[in-house]
Amino acid sequence: VGLFSRILESNIPRDFPEEVMAQAEALEDEVSPDDFHGRKDLRKIPLITIDGADAKDFDDAVCAIPEKNGFKLFVAIADVSHYVQPDTPLDKEAYNRSTSVYLTDRCIPMLPEKLSNGLCSLRPHVNRLCFVAELNLDNSGKVLSGDFYRAVMRSHARLTYTRVAAALDGKPDEECAKLLPQLQTLQVVAQKLLKRRMSRGSIDLDIPEPFIEFDEKGTPQASSKRPRNNAHRLIEDLMLAANEAVAKEMIDRQRDSMFRV
Repeated sequence: VGLFSRILESNIPRDFPEEVMAQAEALEDEVSPDDFHGRKDLRKIPLITIDGADAKDFDDAVCAIPEKNGFKLFVAIADVSHYVQPDTPLDKEAYNRSTSVYLTDRCIPMLPEKLSNGLCSLRPHVNRLCFVAELNLDNSGKVLSGDFYRAVMRSHARLTYTRVAAALDGKPDEECAKLLPQLQTLQVVAQKLLKRRMSRGSIDLDIPEPFIEFDEKGTPQASSKRPRNNAHRLIEDLMLAANEAVAKEMIDRQRDSMFRV
């Protein structure tokens, strides 16, 4: 597997051109208040990220708030487009790469680390620019309406699938215990969304993720299955709801778009 990764890696550009690195390094290390203009301020909304324990960057954040006749769901993703402007070196290099490439033991990013693991990573307790899908749901989980906008957010916690699953099973750690009502609301919303999705005939592919362990030299030592838990399913259903709402908005506006099926 290590050899296979190296063979793949040899055909994938790893180093960024000088002009791309220069543009990235010229960016501020943190979000400037000047960048807040024209954005909703969601820093008091208790958005959190839930990712794998070994994740280096955090792309999306979620929050669900109970309301009188349903729920308000927030799904936020990093606003990469604020930094990657059309026809700039960053944009052209990202276009050439098309995507980050995830190999068995490493990731070759589409954007320099200052963006991929920095300004475009929704780290906890720091300001970040984002795109938001704000969805209004009834008590059955039906999406009644959606609003989509640019915002500034401040993640309230960086959680992992394992910790969240344990909390939802009644074994929260100290940080998750403080966030338990929020996590339970997210679970309720996700379960309602899943129930509606399954009633439409959706297929639930519950497939474990393969996990390969390496030694210090990068040689594979063992392989195993990384089990999916309730936290994985929770995030998947919340992200699916946001993606469906955005897709519907694009269709309603008769805007051309790419859809992944």
